Amino acid sequence: MIYLDNNATTPLAPEVREAMLPHLSGEFGNPSSPHAAGMAAKRAVGEARAQVAALVGAKAADILFTASATEANHTALLGTLRAVAAERPVRRHLVTTAIEHPSTLMLAGDLERQGWRVTILPVDGTGTIALSDLRDAVTAETALVSVMWANNETGAIQPVGAAADIAQARGALFHTDAVQAAGRLPIKVDAVNADLLTLSAHKMHGPKGIGALFIRKGVPFAPLIHGHQERHRRGGTENVPAIVGFGAAAGRAAASVAEAGGMAILRDRLERGVLAAWPGSRVNGEGAARLSNTSNIRFADPQGRPLDAEELLMRLDRAGIAVSMGSACASGGNEPSHVLTAMGLTPAEAAASLRFSLSRCTTAEEVESVLNEFPALYARMAA
Repeated sequence: MIYLDNNATTPLAPEVREAMLPHLSGEFGNPSSPHAAGMAAKRAVGEARAQVAALVGAKAADILFTASATEANHTALLGTLRAVAAERPVRRHLVTTAIEHPSTLMLAGDLERQGWRVTILPVDGTGTIALSDLRDAVTAETALVSVMWANNETGAIQPVGAAADIAQARGALFHTDAVQAAGRLPIKVDAVNADLLTLSAHKMHGPKGIGALFIRKGVPFAPLIHGHQERHRRGGTENVPAIVGFGAAAGRAAASVAEAGGMAILRDRLERGVLAAWPGSRVNGEGAARLSNTSNIRFADPQGRPLDAEELLMRLDRAGIAVSMGSACASGGNEPSHVLTAMGLTPAEAAASLRFSLSRCTTAEEVESVLNEFPALYARMAA
């Protein structure tokens, strides 16, 4: 299989698996236990926390482990909104964007139904927000602004540093979902002045079932799950093997950032080859600053009409090539991509689009093998 769906999940790196193995067998202590086995587990969690913190230039004490990035996003939004509103009841306003991950947008919809005021910022044709729209949206009632760092479907990179400045100038907190950006872009929480930042292990060759949230010291916060673990910010026995795996993955991810240039060369080669082999195809989000590993391509039939990309996806799958039609967390339904329609695509155009997402494991030979399939695929589907 040639795997080009790395924005959905990445293969577990061998060094990550090796780091986890001892904690799946002989080293099984509970980090809260006072004996030697518990202390060993506590040290392992502490070392992993430091590794994750180093990836984003944070202090280890400001890293909170969760069961997923979805939980981290919910913790960021609910934990801060509730705490801020308790201190300042006038601040019951959330600002976010139309291209956020479903875990953020679905929660925003639920908050609105509960009486919170929610503003969803639009994006332009490249999938990028306008800072002028953000300035107009943030008021003295805004508690939190949440803008994802890089989009999971198109790879479009948002101006998060400038967005944080706008939010904080009005007294609001700033959160960014950096799940897709981590390990692909240099991330320093102080450089963008983020108050909260979400991470996920399985997007950077770590295990599934473990996420993290950076919470800057002093940020108002109310836990979603009560307990003494994680400095009383999230109850529940720590998932030591997954946390250790997250730490190992974070340590390797820092080196991956330096490899982004080579990945961009492969992505650009893939885009050029697909566009040449498939007349009428277009890159969604072309012209935006994008992640070096992500390409979202829209396909048309010989008459220029949007193609059924699901059929193309299945043909690629039968050829041993794994791609996707968008966010894995939004698949399974018949709705078109909310990201692509927010960019101005029609539902049919959104449904004619495939996402190709590379990783540090992707080779030039694999890209050429994929491109070799496209002339025959076009011929068969155009017949």
